[in-house]
Amino acid sequence: MFVDAKVDVCRTMPEQDKSETARADMSLLLEQYKLYVQMADRNSDRRVDANKFFISLLTGLIAVLSVVTQLHGSALALNAMFLAIGVFGMLLCYVWYITIRSYKQLNSGKFHLIGEVESRLPFRFYDEEWNKLGRGKDKTKYIPITHVEQYVPILFAAIYATLFIVGSFLLVSNTALPL
Repeated sequence: MFVDAKVDVCRTMPEQDKSETARADMSLLLEQYKLYVQMADRNSDRRVDANKFFISLLTGLIAVLSVVTQLHGSALALNAMFLAIGVFGMLLCYVWYITIRSYKQLNSGKFHLIGEVESRLPFRFYDEEWNKLGRGKDKTKYIPITHVEQYVPILFAAIYATLFIVGSFLLVSNTALPL
């Protein structure tokens, strides 16, 4: 609606004013484009930081379990610790997986908008790069990081599921973990 009103105003302007308005609009568009590309880049940085956070937390849980098993506490407490850490680890893996999906969706939206703005610029860098990479469909040219990244929480979840199963078995059988 705003754009249509602007076009109507431009039709009544003298040619010189139209070209100055068009240059000002293009300059503003270019500044907005630069800012938005920076925001997309920062979003990618936050995504990396989130992955580092989850990896640190999940490996830290394994370290805690390792220390606890060396303390030789009661079998019941140790078995319960395996069970609890298994459940907590699987929950963290689920949250991590959802976080990765969320960042993927957010990045897809941002790059779609960047593409729309680039359609008004002389050269479409992101679109051309995406074409050169086979648009993420040709695995010989490019494997999107999200396709790889989404399996890491699943692998960690498998480790924590194993801890949960071991803890459950030990609790049910009322036996101690042989150390």
